[in-house]
Order: sequence, then C-alpha cells, then structure tokens
Amino acid sequence: MLIADPQLDPAAVELGNFFPQTAEVVWTALTQPDLLERWLLRPTGFAASVGTRFRFAVPDSSTNAITCEVLVARPYERLTYSWTYRQDGPPTKWIVDWTLRPQGRGTRLLLTQTGFDIEDRRQKMARNAAERSWKRRILPRLGEVMHH
Repeated sequence: MLIADPQLDPAAVELGNFFPQTAEVVWTALTQPDLLERWLLRPTGFAASVGTRFRFAVPDSSTNAITCEVLVARPYERLTYSWTYRQDGPPTKWIVDWTLRPQGRGTRLLLTQTGFDIEDRRQKMARNAAERSWKRRILPRLGEVMHH
C-alpha cells in the first residue's frame, strides 16, 4: 500500500511502500540496469557506486535525457542520486532517494524526491505530477517486476 503524508515536507515527494520481498531483492530491482529499464527508464552507464554518472533515456525523445550521479550507495539500505532533466528552459534538478528497511518478511521502501520550489507554480505542478507518476505508474511497475 502506498502512503503519502502531506504533513511531511510539502516541497518533496515522500512515499512509503511495503513489498513482500527481501531488501536484497528490492535492491537488485533498484540497481540492475535490465530491471531498472522494465519499471523506470533505460539507464546508460549506471552502477550503484558513489560518483557514478549515468543517464536515463526519455522515451520518444532524441534529445531529452535525464543526467544523474550516484550520491549514496549502501547495499540493501539506501540509494540516492541526483536527477537533472533538461527540457525547454533551464534544467530541473532533483534528488531521488530510496531507503530500504526490513520489515517482517518483507521490505519497507521509502522514496523521497526533493528539490522542488513550490513557490514557483510550474515547480509545484511538476512536484504534484511527479508524485502521481510515482504512485500510479512507477512504483506499481516496480512491484510487478519484483513479483516476476
């Protein structure tokens, strides 16, 4: 079940999800390029190692790509990377953080995406769209990938 708590940080997307898989299985889904491509985006040059710079390809776009750098990589515990998306206008820059916590026979996965300026109308809309996308499309696909 996905939980969004609007009382946390209104300028961040903060979602918690329980998966019945072990932290090792969840970590593998977060860090193996072939699995990442199945639930998120196709990575190029990704390795779960601090300092690794990589890209996510944006479907149906030849020029837009998301550039990232791994900031934290603690196997089975935490993965954090920067996320810079260049589109029309100045690039948008966020931090995406995945925290894994063993819980019972499964894993509680906490996703936090920060860097939104909610005083800016476009950034506030982007934050809300990101939250909807994580909740409705991306995290459910992650669950499906781990289930199979």
